[in-house]
Amino acid sequence: MMKLAYNKKYLIASIILFLIEALIASFLTQGFIRHTFGDYLVVILLYCIFKSFIKTKPMYIAAIVLVIAFGIEFLQLTNLLALLNLQNSTVAKLILGSTFSISDLIAYTLGVLSILIIEIYFSFKTAGNNNFTTSF
Repeated sequence: MMKLAYNKKYLIASIILFLIEALIASFLTQGFIRHTFGDYLVVILLYCIFKSFIKTKPMYIAAIVLVIAFGIEFLQLTNLLALLNLQNSTVAKLILGSTFSISDLIAYTLGVLSILIIEIYFSFKTAGNNNFTTSF
């Protein structure tokens, strides 16, 4: 079941992650942090944004985030930016990307897996081992 619910911790995490992503985009033009770690962090950012306002099982939100990330990445196989007349927009290129990469898909997957591991850890820590199957 999914319901709207405000979560201050996830909102703060979203803001921090957004600032980190903005710094990466602003100051780094190449390398591992820009091209791989940024993709890893962006799915964690999306997850935290969703968790800031939606209360549901972590697996559901993680799956939605992964589908969104993969969808945007596969759209890069098309000429989407040109079709939308956004090929010269820096913001559009940052959000939608401009080149497809398998390594991006791997980074997204690892980011979502990291979030799920963290959620499992805190689920065990706060609720005990008996709550695992009902949490996920």
